Amino acid sequence: MAKSKERAVLVTTEFRGVFFGYASDTSGDVVKLRAGRNVVYWPTEQRGFVGLASRGPLKGARVGPAADMELRKVTAIVEVTDEAVKRFEEFPWS
Repeated sequence: MAKSKERAVLVTTEFRGVFFGYASDTSGDVVKLRAGRNVVYWPTEQRGFVGLASRGPLKGARVGPAADMELRKVTAIVEVTDEAVKRFEEFPWS
């Protein structure tokens, strides 16, 4: 996945971290996210981290506040649907 315009992605790391945010470049050893949010927990109804990327966080999920960040030891980068982006943007910590 080469350098292109900014897009919404879900990134997983070797350390089992799951992050939502906006990336301009997903190539290389470091992925920089603008307004990155750590997904701390999601319910089983979410159907895994790919469910987060396709549907966005469901009731019972825990998503941290946004901050710019750099992620290392990335294991997956998943495109996030427009529906999921809307849910992430509106989702409060609960």
